[in-house]
Amino acid sequence: MLLSTPSRYRRRLFTVSLRFSAKSNISSSSSQAKLLNPPDEDCRGFLPWLEEKAGAEISTKLYIGKSSYGRSLFASQHIQRGDCILKVPFKAQIAPDNLPRDVKVILVDEVDHVSMVAVAILAETKHGKDSRWAPYISCFPRLEEMNSTVFWSEDELNMIYGSTVYEETIKQKFIIRDAFSKIRPVLETFPEVFGSILYEDFMHAYALVKSRAWECPKGVSLIPFADFLNHDGFSEAIVVNDEEKQESEVTADCNYAPEGEVRISYGKLANATLMLDFGFTIQHNIHDQVEIQMSVPDGDILHQMKMEIFQRHELPTICDANDVKSSSWNCFTIREVKSAKGKGKGIPQSIRAFARVLSCTRPEDLSDLAVEAAQNDGRLARRPFKDNSREIRAHTILLSHINRLIDQCHASIKSLLPRSFVVSASGRHSFRRQMAMDLHTGELRVLKSASAWLENYCEKLSKGVAKMVDRPTYNT
Repeated sequence: MLLSTPSRYRRRLFTVSLRFSAKSNISSSSSQAKLLNPPDEDCRGFLPWLEEKAGAEISTKLYIGKSSYGRSLFASQHIQRGDCILKVPFKAQIAPDNLPRDVKVILVDEVDHVSMVAVAILAETKHGKDSRWAPYISCFPRLEEMNSTVFWSEDELNMIYGSTVYEETIKQKFIIRDAFSKIRPVLETFPEVFGSILYEDFMHAYALVKSRAWECPKGVSLIPFADFLNHDGFSEAIVVNDEEKQESEVTADCNYAPEGEVRISYGKLANATLMLDFGFTIQHNIHDQVEIQMSVPDGDILHQMKMEIFQRHELPTICDANDVKSSSWNCFTIREVKSAKGKGKGIPQSIRAFARVLSCTRPEDLSDLAVEAAQNDGRLARRPFKDNSREIRAHTILLSHINRLIDQCHASIKSLLPRSFVVSASGRHSFRRQMAMDLHTGELRVLKSASAWLENYCEKLSKGVAKMVDRPTYNT
């Protein structure tokens, strides 16, 4: 089986009208008025349509309703941990294979799978109600309902200026525009398939796929019904692709009572990733992290020697919760440190090693580090300095850098407070302002935890230095 990695949008504010005979485990009788989470009447025919298309039963345990996050899936009966709650055959999903063959042949070597599925959506959208996917496509959020940062105005992006997600947003917009420049000639070659497609149309479709698609044997695919499942950072439930059975399925990771909202995990994702790829954030996100970039100051008298030693030796790297390397030679990802008196888990060894190299003031100190690396596994400055004073100096440099970032976070948060911010009448703008606030407060929490640990670490080392100074000496 292939575990699917999600890249999906949440926060639905749209409605959809379907005309199908409905079947549901939740009755639409007068007893429905007593339900805390009644079925979404606009979607009552969606599951029957999908099951007819799939030629198989999708789910008997779930129904579509609405939560504070928009359209969601709820338990229609008691669900036990380990129950398979939905199955969607590959043939009922939208993947690159859904493209017209002539179009796919041209695009397959030009663009990525996300772009190809986006083009497939554009082709189906051209057919309107006559599209075989019309009931599903009509469920997609409209362009004005998308909240990924690629859709933010310049003023809104200024709310997250200086953050990693700001830079990643600029990169993502460039990627989308570059993909469109490659696709546009193909779209114009097949006007009967696509009609007239604008950049905004492609950007919308691309963001839909980026936020809703899952990895699959064919690249990525949109999985109807499954993409109504909202994200829970604590959940262990995921979408699994079974190539032998040719279907995607979800298994409950806990028990659910009837009407309970069923959620899954999109991954252990920080708010920076959630707002860029999905268009939402989580308050007090346990997976928040901060990317820190450090450099050798131009005025450092050992600047050239330090740069050379970084190039020759590999700094220690660690993998994050999604098995992605979290550090490059001068860019480091830190997570919340749970205890200031613990081992500092969350602060990668690589950034501490960088600080040790940065703190060196003599060429022979750098040479010693290079020799130590060569004698071990080639990684530089992975061990603490034997001299506590040098170790304190190294970590004080790191502490000062983090404290400056804390000051920047405080300033960003202050700029978003009502008394210092002109509140817009737009609910969308207010929502995005809250996303920016969640980003900054989460990063502030991570930075403060790192600062507290570093202060405690330096304090313990200082006590060791003090003991050495106070130790009595004897004449021999």
